Amino acid sequence: MEPKKIHKKLNELASTAICGNDISSSVLYVSALAIAFAGQYAWITLLIVSLVLFLFRKIYGEVVGALPLNGGAYNALLNTTSKGMASFAATLTLLSYMATAVISANEAIHYLHHLIPSMPIILSTIGLLLFFAALTIGGIRESSRVAIGIFLFHLSSLVVLSGFIIYFLTNNGIELFMQNWDFPVKGGSVINAIFLGFAASMLGVSGFESSANFVEEQKAGVFPKTLRNMWAIVSIINPLMAIFALALFTIPVLQSSEFQNTLLIEMGHYVGGKWVAILIAADAFLVLSGAVLTSFVGVTGLLERMTLDRIMPQFFLKKSRTGSSYRIIIMFFLLSVSVLLITNGDVKLLAGVYTISFLSVMALFGIGNILLKVKRNTLPRPETASWPSILLAIGAVVIALIGNILMETPKGSPSNVVVFLDYFVPSIIFIIIMLNRTLLLKFLLNIIHTIFDPIRKFVFKIDKNIVAIINHINSQEFVFFTKGDNIATLNKVMLYIIKNEHTKKIKIVLALEKGQVSPPNLSNEIEFLGKEYPEINIEFLVVEGKFSPKLIQELSQKWDIPVNFMFIGSPSDKFPYKIEELGGVRLII
Repeated sequence: MEPKKIHKKLNELASTAICGNDISSSVLYVSALAIAFAGQYAWITLLIVSLVLFLFRKIYGEVVGALPLNGGAYNALLNTTSKGMASFAATLTLLSYMATAVISANEAIHYLHHLIPSMPIILSTIGLLLFFAALTIGGIRESSRVAIGIFLFHLSSLVVLSGFIIYFLTNNGIELFMQNWDFPVKGGSVINAIFLGFAASMLGVSGFESSANFVEEQKAGVFPKTLRNMWAIVSIINPLMAIFALALFTIPVLQSSEFQNTLLIEMGHYVGGKWVAILIAADAFLVLSGAVLTSFVGVTGLLERMTLDRIMPQFFLKKSRTGSSYRIIIMFFLLSVSVLLITNGDVKLLAGVYTISFLSVMALFGIGNILLKVKRNTLPRPETASWPSILLAIGAVVIALIGNILMETPKGSPSNVVVFLDYFVPSIIFIIIMLNRTLLLKFLLNIIHTIFDPIRKFVFKIDKNIVAIINHINSQEFVFFTKGDNIATLNKVMLYIIKNEHTKKIKIVLALEKGQVSPPNLSNEIEFLGKEYPEINIEFLVVEGKFSPKLIQELSQKWDIPVNFMFIGSPSDKFPYKIEELGGVRLII
């Protein structure tokens, strides 16, 4: 028997790389997004986000430390509330991963399109999703190697870019930053600018929740280190890039649509020339691809847990030889491709899904921590978040959620709430059906019984009557009088019954007068016929008396059955009586 393959768990670097690619890829868009709303205060809003994330480190550490299972917010709520509430959180998490995968893959291809203009966007995006689906099916350790390579290349690229920017500012000064600091605030209110900038900047921590969704794949003690590492990364690079951008370009330029989409590439080109811009474009493609990988790994851990809890069909638990739940991965791939095709490649429509679902999951995780303290306080945990920090963290996420709901979308585009509900409602309906499928099946069964039971009873009654008639017909016996005929003659009788009679019962009767004896081989021949024709019930009887019409009538009355009398030969040879003398008994010659 082949020994079961042991799947090694992930170390700190591998775990950090898998979820870190997602959260660190935010540097490509979050600085520009924060500047668009908060202007010169963008770096402050990003530091506030860092503070909120610091509070969530303790929250995630306490919950996952007490309940070290895959599932993130789903797992937290499952152990403190109901399966329905946990499934609500799981639906939001699934939508967040779906939006992340599609948006990241599409944006990655757009960055690569800068280097290869002839590349088809939608087809290439599907190809990228397929590549990471196949990579994840290959096993999480194989996926982690790719994630590590992307992660280290990304950090190295940011170091190179930062080096060129620092060198440029050393030679040219930071006067532009000071000018931007005095630039009139958008909308005229500093508080409103920071509020909207903070709401937009909170998107930069997407991916922080991913580590909790595959904690079972990590070595002991690795999970809190992944939280620390992700917090350190976004706390440094996101505010720093916002400061660099404000020191290199004016706010109106930074708020233009061109710079919103490719800020870091423009920065690289400005301070280091074409090859630095190419480096950043390549890095953007890779790290956004890494965010796609994060989505596949995270959603696999989540849906595995939901399947084990019998919310999803057990069909999804089938494992590949590498230990991956390949059916979950294929399903998620098909879902992502369908969303890409439905939006026709305009994945910015998914911003509402991505924003509201991600922030809601963060808030629900904080609520899960509160419930864990209240309901499961006896569970041991390696660290504990204080009440003020939990309430402050949840409040900050709710503020960011409100800000994104109130945020104006481009003219002609639906609001974030409308887009979110377009995807959330069908998803939650599916989950509700899966949660209540036993109840729904019982309801369907009751409807079927109400409609078809009267018909079934009617059919059963008819069936019973028909069977009774058939049994009555088949119960009528056929009687054959023999004088010791050979087996060939007896065989003709059997063939006659099979071809012409309804009954499958026969009495073979031998009438013997006093002094007569039965032919020696007759009983053996009849026994042989019984084996040859098992469908016919053969009964052999020897009666005392002279073979005559009188004997036939006596036996007919005794057995209380109509007797079919048959013999082979002619009446003059075997039975010299007229047919009328048989009293209605059928004579077959």
